[in-house]
This record gives sequence, structure tokens and C-alpha cells, in this order.
Amino acid sequence: MYRFLLTPRWWGIHLFVVLAIPFCVFMGSWQLGRFEDRVETHQAAEEKPDPGTRAAVPLEELLPVDKETSGRPATATGRYAEQFVVPGRELDGKRGSYVLTLLRTDDGKALPVVRGWLSAGERAAAAPPGEVTVTGALQASENSGTDGVHTGGGLPEGQLGMISAASLVNLVPYDVYDAWITLAEGDPGLLPVPAVAPQGSGLDLKAFQNLGYTGEWFVFAGFVLFMWFRLMRREAEAARDLALGILPEGPAVPETPESGDGQAAGVTACAGAGDTAGSGVRRD
Repeated sequence: MYRFLLTPRWWGIHLFVVLAIPFCVFMGSWQLGRFEDRVETHQAAEEKPDPGTRAAVPLEELLPVDKETSGRPATATGRYAEQFVVPGRELDGKRGSYVLTLLRTDDGKALPVVRGWLSAGERAAAAPPGEVTVTGALQASENSGTDGVHTGGGLPEGQLGMISAASLVNLVPYDVYDAWITLAEGDPGLLPVPAVAPQGSGLDLKAFQNLGYTGEWFVFAGFVLFMWFRLMRREAEAARDLALGILPEGPAVPETPESGDGQAAGVTACAGAGDTAGSGVRRD
């Protein structure tokens, strides 16, 4: 009854199952490992002291920005230059803009400095003149996945959709650091912008997506095994019925109009013949 399992068609099904189940298990284990790594990174970050409580050091000592240096207080000296407004940023549930001013340092490069937050409709004041020394939390350049960024273009002159060296390189004629700082105390008329944790250092939505994908891959593995068993059982039942002489029921053959009309005509002819014969009998 199970000889069909050795047919070429079923050998192909067996090969698919043998390859699909280990692949699903591997992908599920890999997604689970990604989730566990994010949990361990989050726990390690929780155990470390707040980066903002550490002593401020010169900017060059903290570059390039990574998970260890993000949020550390950095100092830089220079003169303020071009100023931009970064619209569409929220602070304490209110919508407004960041006021970003480039600080030209002694080496000729510029450091983007977020001097504070401004509510919608208000005008940003000019930056202080002369040489200044600023201290703020170091932040990595934003990207298209950062909350609040505007990547669609079409902003008016003087506005910036994303704080990054890539977005500033075409707006100013000098090099820009691939980082920025936010001042711990905003300039007069501005509210300070708090530093944000680096991406991938907490239990964000992506971490729980990894956990969800883990469950999906293991469900796929179980589904492949279930379908293999279901197909095998259905074909075994069909082979058993065939061995017992039980054929699958076919559709009923409808009666053709010609045959029906012929039978009706025959009945009518017989009836007519009877009537004719009866009419020829003489009655006394």
C-alpha cells in the first residue's frame, strides 16, 4: 500500500521536506540569536553608567561615533557660521524645530551643533559671535530610518531635513564632521534637546520583530511536515480503496434528449397500435 512512496514523484517530495525543515529550523535559530544579542546589548547598556554623567573630553578623542561614545559629553572650540532650521521635530509632545548652527573649528572642519528646540512659528535668534567653546552630548549622524527626519526634499532655503554630513556637504563649501552635538543647556530662547540612545542598543521594535520571525520559521517547519503526512495519508487511503475494488465515484451520466424522445415515441406508437387493433374488433 505504501509502494507509492518510492516513486520518482514522491522522491522529489521527500527531498523537498528533507531540505525545507532544516532550513526553517536554521533561520528560526538565527532570528532567535539576533533577539538574544539585542537583549544582552540592552542589559549591558543598562548596567553601564549614563554616558552623560562622564567628564567632557575633546571631540577628536570620541570619533568616530559608536555605541560606546554616543551620548558622551564632547567639547569643541571655534566660531559659529551657517545656521539651519530642522523642522518637524517634537519635544515633550509639542511640534517645532531644531536650531542647528555649524561651528567652524581650527582645523577648518565644521561641527553641527544643535543649540536648542524652537516651537513652531517662532524665529531663531542668531548665534553668539566670536570664538566660543561648546560642550554637548555627542550624537551619530542621522539616516533615513531616524525618527523625525525628512527625506522627501522640497524644503525651503535655510531648512534641513536630516542632520548628517551627507546632507550638509552640498550646502557649505567646507568639510563637516560625521557627527553632531546637542547642547546640555539651550541658548537663550531655546529649549535643550536631550540626547538619544544609539540605534540597536535597546529593546526596540526590531528586537521583537526578530522574536516574531523566530516563531514564524518554526511554524513553517511544522507546516511542511504536516503537509507531507497529509499527502501521504491521502494517497495511502486511495491505494487501499483501489486494492479493495472501490473505485472513486464518477459523475452521473445524464439521459440524452434523443433517447428520451425515442422511448416516448415508442410508447406512443405502441399505444396507437393497441387502439387500432381494438377498433378492428367487431362487437355483437
